[in-house]
Amino acid sequence: MSQVNDSVKPNVIDDEMVQKAMEEQCPEVIRNLGKREGVKDVTELQLSFRNILQIANLWQFENLTKLQLDNNIIEKIEALESLVHLVWLDLSFNNIEVIEGLDTLVNLQDLSLCRNRISKIEHMDTLQKLQIFSIGKNNLTALEDVVYLRRFKNLRTLNLTGNPLCDDERYMLFVVAHLPDLVYLDFKLVSENTVSISASPAREVRHRHPTSACFVGMPAILPAFGAGSLQKSGFQRHAMLALCVLLTLLRFSSKAAFVEYLNGSFLFDSLYAEDAEAAKLAYLPGVGDLLQAYPSWATEFVSVCENLFRYGLKEFEKREAEVSDFYKSLHEVLTASQQEARKITLDFENRNQRRLDEVRSATSSDLAESKRAEYREDVGQLSEALMTLEMRHADQLEELIKDFKGQIAVVASTFIEDVKGIYPLDTCRDLENHHHEQLLEICISTLEKSAKNELDEDLPEDIRMLLVDKNTIVNAVNASHRIRLLKIDKRESDILCNTYQW
Repeated sequence: MSQVNDSVKPNVIDDEMVQKAMEEQCPEVIRNLGKREGVKDVTELQLSFRNILQIANLWQFENLTKLQLDNNIIEKIEALESLVHLVWLDLSFNNIEVIEGLDTLVNLQDLSLCRNRISKIEHMDTLQKLQIFSIGKNNLTALEDVVYLRRFKNLRTLNLTGNPLCDDERYMLFVVAHLPDLVYLDFKLVSENTVSISASPAREVRHRHPTSACFVGMPAILPAFGAGSLQKSGFQRHAMLALCVLLTLLRFSSKAAFVEYLNGSFLFDSLYAEDAEAAKLAYLPGVGDLLQAYPSWATEFVSVCENLFRYGLKEFEKREAEVSDFYKSLHEVLTASQQEARKITLDFENRNQRRLDEVRSATSSDLAESKRAEYREDVGQLSEALMTLEMRHADQLEELIKDFKGQIAVVASTFIEDVKGIYPLDTCRDLENHHHEQLLEICISTLEKSAKNELDEDLPEDIRMLLVDKNTIVNAVNASHRIRLLKIDKRESDILCNTYQW
């Protein structure tokens, strides 16, 4: 039903559609209080299967708590700002691509967006009372979207089934690890076994940010869980699954912190992973002795990376805190402004309801005109009051955004400066340069021995080809050196560029 075709006439929610829906669903209210007056007493409205393309004309339902707009052809979530008491909203089976327009629905507890075209979970920060969220059969591909849902402390039921991200083998454990208070996931009760596997060895996930320093160096712990000891204790499978979940949490959080794969020897190992020249040079006499020094300078190299990793996570938490504080302040400003605007409007309605009754019952045209003049004057004052409030609200938002941008600029620039100064990868470059100089000396010495036929070892043909002349062997060593330096440079550049982009 959510597909537009030539035989379907798109509709916009208008007064006629709303009136018809009210007469079908709320006949007693309409009959007893009159059409216009009855609108305020309507708490539930169903507008399903009506070929609605655009949401409109719902502002008058200020006491609505339940709204059904499922099975239409809606493309954009809009015009719901006045429904501040809404608790239940169904927008499933439509053509929605972006989650938006929900900022004022601060009382929403149940939201369904199933079978739309949504590719990212976003713009829901004000829905702090959300308990049930259904967004199955959409286009969600990234497991990271689940992390966004951690801000909803009351969320107990979640449906993601039918999204591409569900095909990931880590899906179930990842979701439960990030949302440990879920009771139902994809229409199934979350078993205690699943919770224990995903959370028990990392119980602090419930209480601390997943980027906490307690996760740093976790790969080093893995060997400690040897297969034999785990089999003896009967927990091998569960412990390894739990550790995989823990490492998954770490990877996603470190990626957001721009220090992914710096918590260990990942960068160091990658220097040689694609270096064909280094593999050849390893056969030369004396290089083996040089590589015996590998553990000591590799340890220093890895130590530099891990220091940067820990610092990156710490700074990431600062950035997240700034963003969280901004949204909290934004919500407070919006809520205060909405409440004040609502109070002004209600005061106006209370004053003028009596005046309108007096106009209708006026015994003379002069009296009626006098009351109408008073009403027009009050309307003008209402407009001026709301415009003043709007201007003040705009100034508050502008100031809030200005402060936020300033704070973010400071946090980001501090991180960039520290990556360049206090936690640079220059030490890694120095280690590589020193290693390169020693390797070059060995290669030139080997070349000289080869020229004098003093080599005792029988080298492979492709290695002997490097010993044709000095230029050939020096070029090979320098090419190997450049590959490793470029990888160090690129890792540092990625950190800085990602920070600038953020």
